[in-house]
Amino acid sequence: MPWSRILSGIVAIILALGMILLGGWYFTICFAIIVYLGQLEYFQLARAKGIEPAGKTTLVVSQVLLVVSTISYDLADAVFSVAGTFICFYLLFQPKLASIADISSSILGLFYGGYLPSYWVRLRALNSTQTSNLPLGGFWPENWTNLQPLPQGLKIILLAFLCIWAADIGAYIIGKFFGKTRLSDISPKKTVEGAAFGVSASVAVAVAGAWYLDWPGWPLTGIALGLLIGIASLLGDLTESMMKRDAGVKDSGQLIPGHGGILDRADSYVFTAPLVYYFVTLLLPLLERG
Repeated sequence: MPWSRILSGIVAIILALGMILLGGWYFTICFAIIVYLGQLEYFQLARAKGIEPAGKTTLVVSQVLLVVSTISYDLADAVFSVAGTFICFYLLFQPKLASIADISSSILGLFYGGYLPSYWVRLRALNSTQTSNLPLGGFWPENWTNLQPLPQGLKIILLAFLCIWAADIGAYIIGKFFGKTRLSDISPKKTVEGAAFGVSASVAVAVAGAWYLDWPGWPLTGIALGLLIGIASLLGDLTESMMKRDAGVKDSGQLIPGHGGILDRADSYVFTAPLVYYFVTLLLPLLERG
């Protein structure tokens, strides 16, 4: 593995952990930059197919969506609906008649590149107001030996990220050395063996996390969360590969040395965010009451 890939991966992990730890507006600002860069790559893929999406408008409303998700995540769904309507209105009044592909790619850019990632902001905001000890709603641990007082959102995101990392690393290693059965023509390098081990690694991490966090019925809830994250991260990877294959490119960009673009690294995180959010906010409270 090239040193550039290793070093850039280490830097990315440090930055990710830093923004997750701080939370508040620190997390939102850093995350907004990632979303902005990822959407730019998505629109480049769309334009490679001759499509003309409402790129600037979608970029702006997506940033508004992230800000609203930080202030009041209950309003984020309403903002998504209004933003989609605004994008369609914008395309209606362009000098060039917009096509179905232009409208569809714009709405997908909002949904895939803005709305779904906004769930990471909502997750980090869970219980953040009660635990904030820095300006701008930030947080810094006062005792590094006891992790239980950490904000709920911080613990959930750390667990989710560990599951994704375990799935990605496990699938890569097993697929590279032991994989023989191709998983999909969309991504020829992915194997059934690698995917199965990756999902299993995600389950193992989730079960350990459920035990540590003392979730109700922790073996089963851990297995369920691990399966959700492992499968969703795999589907996210395949979805981005499908878009790149259709656009006729190998990588979505060249921003990260040895890794490609933002989408190439963040594809596993897109579909996992809402699943983890609703698992924690809807399913776990039901189990606790039961």
